[in-house]
Amino acid sequence: MRGPVGWWRGKSTTAKVEAYTRWSFHIFALIEAVMGGLVVLAQVGPHPAAWLAAGVTGHAVLCAVTASRALDWTRGRREQPLRLLWTLGTVTAALAVVALGVNARGRGENVDTAAGTAFACVLVFGAGTIALGVRTRRRVAAVVTGFAAGSGIVAFPLGMPGPAALANAVMVLVGGAFLAFTSVFSVWLLNAVYALDEARETRARLAVAEERLRFGRDLHDVMGRNLAVIALKAELAVQLGRRGRLEAVEQMIEVQRLAQESQREVRAVVRGYREADLAAELAGAQGVLAAAGIDCAVTGSPAGLPTPVQSALGWVVREAATNVLRHGDARRCTVSLRVADGRAELTVENDGMPESPAGDRPGSGLAGLRERLSELDGTLRAGPAGRGRFRLTAEVPLPPPAAGPQTARPLSEATR
Repeated sequence: MRGPVGWWRGKSTTAKVEAYTRWSFHIFALIEAVMGGLVVLAQVGPHPAAWLAAGVTGHAVLCAVTASRALDWTRGRREQPLRLLWTLGTVTAALAVVALGVNARGRGENVDTAAGTAFACVLVFGAGTIALGVRTRRRVAAVVTGFAAGSGIVAFPLGMPGPAALANAVMVLVGGAFLAFTSVFSVWLLNAVYALDEARETRARLAVAEERLRFGRDLHDVMGRNLAVIALKAELAVQLGRRGRLEAVEQMIEVQRLAQESQREVRAVVRGYREADLAAELAGAQGVLAAAGIDCAVTGSPAGLPTPVQSALGWVVREAATNVLRHGDARRCTVSLRVADGRAELTVENDGMPESPAGDRPGSGLAGLRERLSELDGTLRAGPAGRGRFRLTAEVPLPPPAAGPQTARPLSEATR
């Protein structure tokens, strides 16, 4: 769709708010030109007041330009227009003095009214526009107060009575304060809209980063153990093949099965729907460690544990089994699961701890486990447990009985 409607609809929300703010101040300039220019001409005619009307109209144009540059400055697109602000202030003061001089001569009621209108317009709209180009509210108040006080002080030497001078000062103070407040509020609203838009973009970027971290963590947990077992069985198949033993074929078939299983799990990670089954993970860890020549004893049953708790502890079992295979030269590993005092505790302990155990150095595996457990207010401890032994303990609080814990498959079913 073309035309003004299509142009407006094609803008973003922030661009619409900025365009509305800019045109609002341009309309203020148009109002000043109409009130101080056309009204003056209509009251006293073109000959005696043409120069005054032209001055007010030029002042309105200068206000429009200053407002546009000041808004660019508030958005960080240009430097502060100091020269333009000083020029506007000087022109405003000069036109106000001229208007007071015309009013003081008293050439007629119409002339006095026209001069008073021009005087009020240039001071009120000048103060409101200059407020756009200053940084602090204190300076805004100083600009408005200065124009109001100056209008009253200058009126006395030009012969204006005291009550009239005071009335002019109050009028300039009220009108300038209103436009200055409008300017400050407009800038605050525009900045708030841009800040909200940036916050929305930041939230979107954080969501993408969080999803990347989740994907990387899940991929590490899924592929770590499987790749370790594939490497182990492939090495075993090579040794058996060199000896001419038929068991090498069986080991390669197992490697093929693990590779296909890894493909399925990676697809599930990409979909984001994968959750670890604690019973299956316990049985899988026991089988994998046994295939690697490590005696693994599993005690405890996950039956009755809530699904989120099972999933979190299942990832702990998977990472712990991966670490046992990768680090050290373990011969025995024990995995115990118990529920007591409203908490589920999983402990994995093995011998053959290396000189620099995994728990003593930073790693994405244990860091990912801590992130998973922290979502359930759980904790993870890893470190030496005596001579040559390493222990990893995960604790997760259980929900109250009213939460209706979900039942899980018994360990016997997972091993079938």
